[in-house]
Amino acid sequence: MEKRDMADSSLTLKTKLGFGVCDLGGNLFFTVGAFVVMKYLTDTVGLQPWLAGAALSIGRILDAFSDPIVGSLSDRTRSRFGRRRPYMCAGAFITFAAMSIFFVNPRFGSQAALFVWAAAGYTILAAVGFTMVNIPYSALTPEIARGYDERTSLNSYRFTFAILGTLLGAGLALPLVSSLSGAKVVDNRWVGDPSGGYAALGLIFGAVIAITTLITVFTVKETDRVIERPKDGFVNMAKGYFSTFRNRAFLLILVPWTLNITGVTILSTTLQYLFTNVRNESDPLTVTVALLILLVVAMAFIPIWTLVSRRIGKKWSFIIGMLELAASILAIFLAGPFVPLAVLYALIGLCGIGFSTGYALPWSILPDAIDDDYAAKGENREGVFYGIWTFCSKLGQAFSALLIGWLLSMTHYDGKIAVQGDETQLVIRLLFGPIGAAFYVAAAIVLFFYPITHARHAEIRKRIAEMEAARRAR
Repeated sequence: MEKRDMADSSLTLKTKLGFGVCDLGGNLFFTVGAFVVMKYLTDTVGLQPWLAGAALSIGRILDAFSDPIVGSLSDRTRSRFGRRRPYMCAGAFITFAAMSIFFVNPRFGSQAALFVWAAAGYTILAAVGFTMVNIPYSALTPEIARGYDERTSLNSYRFTFAILGTLLGAGLALPLVSSLSGAKVVDNRWVGDPSGGYAALGLIFGAVIAITTLITVFTVKETDRVIERPKDGFVNMAKGYFSTFRNRAFLLILVPWTLNITGVTILSTTLQYLFTNVRNESDPLTVTVALLILLVVAMAFIPIWTLVSRRIGKKWSFIIGMLELAASILAIFLAGPFVPLAVLYALIGLCGIGFSTGYALPWSILPDAIDDDYAAKGENREGVFYGIWTFCSKLGQAFSALLIGWLLSMTHYDGKIAVQGDETQLVIRLLFGPIGAAFYVAAAIVLFFYPITHARHAEIRKRIAEMEAARRAR
């Protein structure tokens, strides 16, 4: 059982709130990508499911490759505003512009043209815009929070805001589209053209993302530390990327995180299909209520898991949470597609308990592995590690989009009808249940071998303190 380090409580409430608010916009962006974009492309823009999945996968793959580059550049940047915040500021405005453009229905008659538009638009949106926000923002964590438990506390604020962003995205997206376009959802299909509502949605959500990013830029100061800048040059940058994979602790959290995010993307994407195309819930609010239950329970359990992690450790809390989530979605699958709605809501609430651990815990475990690298090599490379981290998570998202799009197309999913054929319904249920659960179980098995405990991190911090003291004395 791990003991809390009381020296870890040095961050002010202002810093925690100012840091955390950026991820309200960040998870609003993620929610739009997970819950809205696929349905928008297939049902409103008119892109075939397999082409929509391929377009999003291309965008996410290119996005993934941009992450380590932005991270490495921010590691090497020197400015009066710090290493990270200049990128965040520029990324805020690019993301706003990209969101505003992407959600304008192009009304192309050609599937090929729609595919190119979707792939290019999502690439600009994610790879160029949001990467410039998210990677430097994430890399601030080990800079402003140094202690083992302090990082869990800081990230609990971050991901409380993250869930608020997810709640806004999940709860307001479709009602906003409907109210601003005049279109209505009847029998799970739009009656009227929702395109104008989607265009307004892009403007509103893009503005929220930009504003919350700028709040963090202007309220959180990068700490005054003795920085050992990585060597310049393409060869040294490439070596920096590949050397991260020699850090055993980093790999043993990176692989579970990638598997976890793949499962999360499958769950969040197929939940809407489960309600509309399997259960044929005629009221569109039913899926919104389900999302709200999932996320409210997850938000409520973030402080609980934070306390639990101080007793049993971050690793074990994350393992237990993923296994609980796997058991919950398997229970939904085994209960059958037509279980009473109240029972389904209760089971989705149980999912929220384990779902909660995927927010703060992996992000508080990662900085400890980065400290391990810093203590061994003496270079500040937070940006590279966070770049590789999000690179792999986006590969997981790209894989899940390809998998969902391919399986739906193989079973002849038709976006023009509500209730699908038996084969398509089974695939949707398998994706939501056993397939998703397999990723969580695999992640828990790998995470079992993660080596850094509270005591070991205290030793790492001691080595870092001695190294930085020696540098100041030069």
